Amino acid sequence: MRFASHAVLLALISISGTASRAAGTPAERIIRGGPIVTVNPAQPTAEAVAITEGKIVAVGSEADVMKLRGDATVVTDLGGKTLVPGFVDGHSHFFSLVDVQTQALCASPPAGPCKTVDDVIAALKAVQERRRLGPGKFVMGFGYDPELLAEKRAPTKQELDTAFPDNPVILVHVSGHGAMLNSKALAAYDITAATPTPEGGVIGREPGSNEPDGLLFETAFLPIFAKVPGPGDDEVLAILKTGQELYLREGITTAQEGATMQHQVDLLRILASRGDLKLDVVMLPFITEIDAIFGGKPPANEPAYKNRLRIGGVKIVADGSPQGRTAAFTTPYLTDGPAGQKKWLGELSFPQPVLNEWVKKVYDGGATLFVHCNGDAAIDALLEAHRVASGDDPTKPRGTVGVHSQFIRRDQLEKYKAWRITPSFFTIHCFYFGDTHVANRGRAQADFISPMKSARALGIRPANHTDFNVAPLDQVFTIHTAVNRISRSGQTIGADERITPLEALEAITIDGARMYGEEAKKGSIEPGKFADLVVLSANPLTVPAATIETIRVEETIKDGATVWRRAAGEDPR
Repeated sequence: MRFASHAVLLALISISGTASRAAGTPAERIIRGGPIVTVNPAQPTAEAVAITEGKIVAVGSEADVMKLRGDATVVTDLGGKTLVPGFVDGHSHFFSLVDVQTQALCASPPAGPCKTVDDVIAALKAVQERRRLGPGKFVMGFGYDPELLAEKRAPTKQELDTAFPDNPVILVHVSGHGAMLNSKALAAYDITAATPTPEGGVIGREPGSNEPDGLLFETAFLPIFAKVPGPGDDEVLAILKTGQELYLREGITTAQEGATMQHQVDLLRILASRGDLKLDVVMLPFITEIDAIFGGKPPANEPAYKNRLRIGGVKIVADGSPQGRTAAFTTPYLTDGPAGQKKWLGELSFPQPVLNEWVKKVYDGGATLFVHCNGDAAIDALLEAHRVASGDDPTKPRGTVGVHSQFIRRDQLEKYKAWRITPSFFTIHCFYFGDTHVANRGRAQADFISPMKSARALGIRPANHTDFNVAPLDQVFTIHTAVNRISRSGQTIGADERITPLEALEAITIDGARMYGEEAKKGSIEPGKFADLVVLSANPLTVPAATIETIRVEETIKDGATVWRRAAGEDPR
């Protein structure tokens, strides 16, 4: 139905993109009264936008667009605020909406409240009480960062045992790639001194023994992560229905579920079938789930949304987290590994032959491939798997995305360009983890993380993202960090890689849409595209660069209808 009257709508549009003088059909909605940043180089700014049946039908001067005003046309006055395209999520985990509602927030300021180990334990205690988790029930927390706690360490297994003698506890690291477990949680998953450390994984051990100390990362944590008990399906569906407001209030009109398990696909389809999604959601089934999700058939994208939901690719994880010191590098970390390893390089999550096989399976099915790769060794592994799977022509366009690609080398960036691989960068890391990266990897590598400017200079158009819930959902802050690249401590992380506010806006609008193959439908304010729009409190292109982070989303519009609006007097945070 969203496409049924496309031809009729196009008839209302003149060649110049403004309203046709001869068109007699009034617009349903006209937006005017403030700066309009179109992200369309052919028409960068406008005074007004007209919308009919969820599509943009005119963009141009107020005088021209207002000719489409009829008796029933709703005219929205921006009051000096700025209109931009709806934000397209470059990478996040939509299902993390459930975690933030049911687990303890153990992040450090400004993302969370925890400054000490005692604060973390207090946050866990609070969620135990709020959710009435009696003996034997799992107590979960997320977002702890040992580098930011006063003690420079995580709560120990023994501290968690003392605080929670009757409950298994899983405290997930800020990276999402590992966790601290207490003794009851270790016992629940039968992790003992006899448990071997799996390839690509980390099991911390007590000094002088093989007894687990509670720390699990990567492939040692993945099987547990997939089996963690959570709320029932009815509660999950209720949380997703109401929790999507977190995306809407940040101006996101297209979201990503960035590593979707089979049961999550099933639940999202139920949510969509009920008409409960207010924004588009792109699912990326995790590689180990594709046989079940695709019924044993080759994995393929769903070409169109059904009730605002579609499968848009397949996700593979090649390595871990640079802040968790599990990302795979070709040179050693300057600090010890997460379990005290010396001259630590990190590890690939899966051996190269396995990655080669998986990439070929995705390519043969025609699905878009999204590969998590942080360290340069993992990026080498992606490039090798791409080369092997592509046969004679690695330059064939496949839409492959290197998710994060943070510590990419210049030669690898050039190979991305030659082989048509697009990075979805992560400039928010400059703020949240920039100081950690300087300590772990040194100034030169830290300064080249998420090299937006170098990529664009090569003709690559990278997306940008928050990786929620690794970092808070805040699309405006992705613009701010791409433009400023300032760390928590005030260091500039790679001044040479700063980009302009317009380029940063493009990364979370048209470039995000291009990553999904949807640039003809969304990502800019142009006639014929969906009316996915965001009203901002100020224009990010004209305010002082250092103040971009203070801009707030005032209204989110999906297919021409307002789906979220800031209440009068509402605290911006």
